[in-house]
Amino acid sequence: MFTNNPAADVTDPHTDRETSPAPEKIPHAGGVSADEFRAALSRLAAGVVLITALDPEDDPAEDDLAAGDGVPVGEDAGMTATAFMSVSLDPPLVMVSVRNDSRMDDILERQPLWAVSVLTEGQRNIAGQFAMKGRFSDRLLFASVPHVRGERTGAALVKGALATMECRTEQRVVAGDHTLTIGRVLTAHTPNIESNPLTYFRGRYRKLG
Repeated sequence: MFTNNPAADVTDPHTDRETSPAPEKIPHAGGVSADEFRAALSRLAAGVVLITALDPEDDPAEDDLAAGDGVPVGEDAGMTATAFMSVSLDPPLVMVSVRNDSRMDDILERQPLWAVSVLTEGQRNIAGQFAMKGRFSDRLLFASVPHVRGERTGAALVKGALATMECRTEQRVVAGDHTLTIGRVLTAHTPNIESNPLTYFRGRYRKLG
């Protein structure tokens, strides 16, 4: 989901692959437990975004492809995230933290083009839908979400979002159980929308103020 605050797990679901039994938990350095770490970080309020990309291995029917225009094709994928931040102004870079081996992590490993929609407090349902675990395809979810195609990435941009950005991956850094994907911002739009941002605090979506 994000991901996000690794502590406030609103994450993209894992693919249904077989996994080995979970290893015995080892205390964090300094004695902090996973629960203590999660509780502390859950008190850091964060904005909520939807990360989107086209899965190049899940192309729809050939008749549906926008071939020949240089825009990527594939099946839409989305992930709610709270661990999203700006990194640099020159060049313009942003970063999202994604749980290792999640579907979005697999996609971003193969697909360098992706997009971000900054959600409003009225788009809480979108955040919740794309944070659900156990889903195998986002096609039906996108069918109910008003969106347009990014001109540079082909990824879905949510209509009514506070801001949208299209990005190209510059670097991926594995950090513990997450991967930090750093992207150069290719386009940025801030529609004239009178709405407050959706936030995430203490394990729940919140309204500002």
